Amino acid sequence: MSSDHVRNTSPMQASRRCGARARSGTPCCAPAVRGKSRCRMHGGAARTGAPPGNRNARKHGMFTGEAVAERNNVRTLLDQAGELLRELSRQSVGGMTANGCCA
Repeated sequence: MSSDHVRNTSPMQASRRCGARARSGTPCCAPAVRGKSRCRMHGGAARTGAPPGNRNARKHGMFTGEAVAERNNVRTLLDQAGELLRELSRQSVGGMTANGCCA
C-alpha cells in the first residue's frame, strides 16, 4: 500500500469500546459488537453466554445428606464384608492339618 493513501479510521476510533478488563487490569481496547457491551472475544459474539434456562445450575444430588449417608453405609457394609471374609479365610487355613484334611 502506498504511503500517500489516506485511511479513514475515525469511525472505528469513535466506536464504543468493550467493557471487559484484560489480565493486566487495563480495559480491553477492541470495539464492542453492535448492540452489545462486549467485543467478540469477551462474549459479544453470537451464541455466547449461559444456555437458556440456566442448565449449568442443574443439581445432581450427589452431595445431599441422604446420598452421603447412603455412600457411608455402603462403605461400612463393604468393610464389614471384607473383614468377615478375612476372618473366614484365617479360620479355614488354621483348621487344616498337614495332609490337608480337617482336624
